[in-house]
Amino acid sequence: MSQMYHYATVSEALNELNEKGFTIDFNLHEEDIKKNPHQYQIEHVYRYEGNTDPGDEAVVYGIKSSSGQKGVFVAGFSANSDNDAARVLNELSTKGREIS
Repeated sequence: MSQMYHYATVSEALNELNEKGFTIDFNLHEEDIKKNPHQYQIEHVYRYEGNTDPGDEAVVYGIKSSSGQKGVFVAGFSANSDNDAARVLNELSTKGREIS
């Protein structure tokens, strides 16, 4: 199950995840995430909402691949955001979350 963290900025989230060994930039592997979502597990989720501009909203995912690589994927989080890999990751995150 993924863990939700709260940081003041996206940069803080990225720095913390980097310290935990999440060093791969999975944004560069977007096509593979879309084609093979079963090969990725979300371990951390961070949602950042900007104070004034809805365009500042973002989601940072800490991801582990089936090959053991750990990294991050950063996606815009707004109504006009059109990112298929982010939608796949959101579905993975939602499926893995327990309802209490």
